Amino acid sequence: MRRAILLGASGSIGKQTIDILKGQDDIVLVAVSVYEHSDILDELLKDQNIKAVYMKDASGFYDRYPEINFFDGDDGILKMMEAVEYDLVINALVGYVGFKPTYKAISEGKDVALANKESLVVGGDIIKAMMQKTGAKLYPIDSEHSAIYQALKGSDHDEIKRLIITASGGAFRDKKRNELINVTKAEALAHPTWSMGAKITIDSATMMNKGFEVIEAHHLFDIDFDKIDVVIHKESIVHSLVEFSDASILAQLSEPDMRLPISYALFDKHQAFDGAKTLDLLRSPLTFLPLDDDRFPLVKIAKAVGKLGGNLAAYLNGANDTAVSLFLNDKISFLKIEEMILRVLKDAYYKKEVDINDIDQAYHHACDLVYSYINEDIR
Repeated sequence: MRRAILLGASGSIGKQTIDILKGQDDIVLVAVSVYEHSDILDELLKDQNIKAVYMKDASGFYDRYPEINFFDGDDGILKMMEAVEYDLVINALVGYVGFKPTYKAISEGKDVALANKESLVVGGDIIKAMMQKTGAKLYPIDSEHSAIYQALKGSDHDEIKRLIITASGGAFRDKKRNELINVTKAEALAHPTWSMGAKITIDSATMMNKGFEVIEAHHLFDIDFDKIDVVIHKESIVHSLVEFSDASILAQLSEPDMRLPISYALFDKHQAFDGAKTLDLLRSPLTFLPLDDDRFPLVKIAKAVGKLGGNLAAYLNGANDTAVSLFLNDKISFLKIEEMILRVLKDAYYKKEVDINDIDQAYHHACDLVYSYINEDIR
């Protein structure tokens, strides 16, 4: 039995993970983070052998659960990880906040089932170096990377010609650039095929998530950026493909259900679960379209940032996190997200050789830069 910490238990990935873990004996939760969403906590603490919880405000839970260690504050998650014995971290946090827990787990030789793409975006090089030192493993939860991981099983690295990551295109895939000027938050959150959290849904609409996934794939599979392509696939049935040196291509196909890649990451094999839908191959044709870099510039920008390495991806991540938050809070327009990211990258203090502190400084500098631009625009 493996003891697991679930970070982001109250989010979409977290809730589906909890459902998958019910009724099985291979993995037991010993700690969770829920931040503000305490509504699921009573059920979790009743059904699981949880010893520690991170949340923003635990004042209403101390008396009810005196046997549980509660943590809060900026470093509360890291302190929670130190307070329990664990074998696996399931990182379903959204944004940069997931980076340090991933690094901490890897540095302690613990495996990570990773849904937090930002961990590898901002710190892929130092995380990979630490993995070589400790022997810890990463298991991808993102559907695209899970598909690649499955397709590569049993293959040698030198057989890979390229990786092909599919993209739904998000809520605005059929709109032209000039039609995006006045789009609303509600429109941006209306993803055509996936049900996800607000931040990730906006990243899908801007295609920043796909840029992040290119960087993540580079680190996960040790593939040059020039050998990673993105194609538009509206049906979200083919989750990614691998082309091999003999020109053959392997693809992973399934209904758009995040429980599949979550389950594969946790058990490293295909695992049956209630409600799994069989894919109807006769339902509709599968279509693929080239990615238009002018229409979706952030993918090309992310690939260029990834090639440069160092602290630049932390600037990219910080700019995106802040700009998306401002958009979701009705402070900026949709296209301003791209504008803010480009301005931050232009004003970034680039550093090639980095450690955790350098990454942290770059991320927060990017956040500060975005707010400074907003203040300038107001004046």
